[in-house]
Amino acid sequence: MQSSTEQTLVILKPDAVSRGIMGEIVSRFERVGLKMVAGKFMQVSRELADKHYPASRKEFIEGMGNKTRENYADLGLDLSIDFGDKTDAHSIGMFIREWLVEMITSGPVFVMVWEGPHAVELVRKLCGHTLPLKSAPGTIRGDYSYDSSALANFGKRPIKNLMHASGNVEEAVFEVKLWFSADEITTYTRVQEVAMK
Repeated sequence: MQSSTEQTLVILKPDAVSRGIMGEIVSRFERVGLKMVAGKFMQVSRELADKHYPASRKEFIEGMGNKTRENYADLGLDLSIDFGDKTDAHSIGMFIREWLVEMITSGPVFVMVWEGPHAVELVRKLCGHTLPLKSAPGTIRGDYSYDSSALANFGKRPIKNLMHASGNVEEAVFEVKLWFSADEITTYTRVQEVAMK
């Protein structure tokens, strides 16, 4: 049987840092039994932000555009008011991508690698929906944010959703290597690992 242990990347964005809730967010991951194997507090360069949010990644760009289109439809709002005649998923996604780059470079972030069984899926569940308005109570975003596409786009800014978490295993592998060198990742055993064997 293959190991289900994975590593995933989490970035506490400037809105989480400025609100002073980093410790509360970190404790959510620790309580469930995940272990932090790398972490650093840093200011993100434009170059690194462009690599993290690549304009060439069509699925990512159009995914953001489609989420925005769905959110506007759910709220009964007109996309053309905020986006003019560029209301296709790709054009909206490119607007949002630029706002994301601006946001992640606007102040310090805390970047972490979390490890454990099914870490990618588990972290995503703990974080909640990327649109905080749709996040269930009890998730991190559901408990600490109420932002929506409509509020963010009206303000010409990205959604203040506190954090980034890798979307799938392949993305996690890419992102961990992008943000950390191999010698920055630590190996150790937590008591939960022993208890779960």
